[in-house]
Amino acid sequence: MQKAYKLLATQKNLSHNQAKALIDKGLVLVNGKKLTLARTELPQNTHFSIMEIPKPQVLFMNDELLAIDKPAFIESYDLQAYYQDDGWVLLHRLDKETSGVILLTKEASAFSKKAKEAFKRREVYKEYRAVVSGIIPESLSINKPISTIKKGFARSRIDKHGLEALTHIKPLGVVGKKTLLEVVIATGRTHQIRVHLSSINHPIVGDSVYGGISARRLLLHAHKIRLLQYEIISPLPKEFIL
Repeated sequence: MQKAYKLLATQKNLSHNQAKALIDKGLVLVNGKKLTLARTELPQNTHFSIMEIPKPQVLFMNDELLAIDKPAFIESYDLQAYYQDDGWVLLHRLDKETSGVILLTKEASAFSKKAKEAFKRREVYKEYRAVVSGIIPESLSINKPISTIKKGFARSRIDKHGLEALTHIKPLGVVGKKTLLEVVIATGRTHQIRVHLSSINHPIVGDSVYGGISARRLLLHAHKIRLLQYEIISPLPKEFIL
C-alpha cells in the first residue's frame, strides 16, 4: 500500500505536487470513480486515469459583455485570468464543478455598474440543469432559508435563522432512478441549488458534499442567463443526456 499521490506521480511521471494538485482538482479517477484524498492508501497495482478539461469557449462577446462557456473543474477566478489582460472581470461566479455560462464585463464601465445593480435587485434570470437521484414527478418550489460557513471550504445548510433562499424546479425527464431538472433560482446563496435539492432527499448526482451518489463530476450546469437586454444559453453537456 502507498499514498495515492505518490503512486500517481510514479505512474504518470509527475512531481508529487503535480499529482496532489490533480487529485485536489477532482481530475483523477480510480476504477471510474473520482479520487478525493491525495493521501489515501492504495495498492501498488492501482490504475489511475486523468480527466482532460476542455478549453473555455466564448459564447458571446461585444464591447461591454463577454459570455464564456465554463467547463467543470475550472475555478471562476482562474477563468477570469484568461481574459483579464483585456480588462474583463467577473460579474458572478460558479462553483468549480459547475459548468455553463458565466459573464464578465469591463471593469468600472457604465454597463458593468448597470449589470451589478441588476444582480443586486434580483433582476437577472438564472436557469440551470441538474441531474438528481430519485424521481421528481412534478414542479415545485423550495423556499428554505440558508446559512453558510466560510472557513476554508464553504458549506451551507438549511437554517431557520439563515438568509432567504428560493428555488423553482421542474422535471424534464426521468430515466431509471434519476431525474433531469430545470432549476431557476430567485436568490443566489452559496450552494443554494445543491443544499435545497439535498433537503428534499434528491441530491445532485456527483455532489459528495451534500449526499449525492458518486460520479465523475457534479451534474449541475448553468444553462441560461438573462441580464438586461442579453440572453445567453450554454449547450447541455453530453453527460446530462439521460
